[in-house]
Amino acid sequence: MHASQPVDPECIFCRIVSGTIPCHRLYEDEDVLGFLDVGPVSRGHALIIPKGHWATLDQVPADVAAAAMRVAPRLSRAIMNATGAEAWNVLQNNGKLAHQAVDHVHFHIIPRTSDAGLEIGWPSGSLGDEDAAALVAAIARGMN
Repeated sequence: MHASQPVDPECIFCRIVSGTIPCHRLYEDEDVLGFLDVGPVSRGHALIIPKGHWATLDQVPADVAAAAMRVAPRLSRAIMNATGAEAWNVLQNNGKLAHQAVDHVHFHIIPRTSDAGLEIGWPSGSLGDEDAAALVAAIARGMN
């Protein structure tokens, strides 16, 4: 594991990383662990987690986040081939209001078939030019 990665001994995902809680491992390297979700939305539902403990994505060092995303295409292909699913979602939630259930960054790979998978309602709004310009400026300031 990357030397600077923190651990929370009370975190279920940290305990999975340490081996004190078993999992069905799909992938592992120095920074990342992939395993089947024990409460799957559909067959093949898996998680990719950094081995270090960070609650939300904005806290994860860029190299560790990149390591997780390097695994996502390869693991997605393998899951789709194994399950025969027609499509899939990659989902990452940050904070309780965004439905994050475990306070350890994790990415879901959720296979989707005509009768199983993640159901999403997307209440689209609108974006005016003035609001867009203000948001672009505010976000740009925060990128430094």
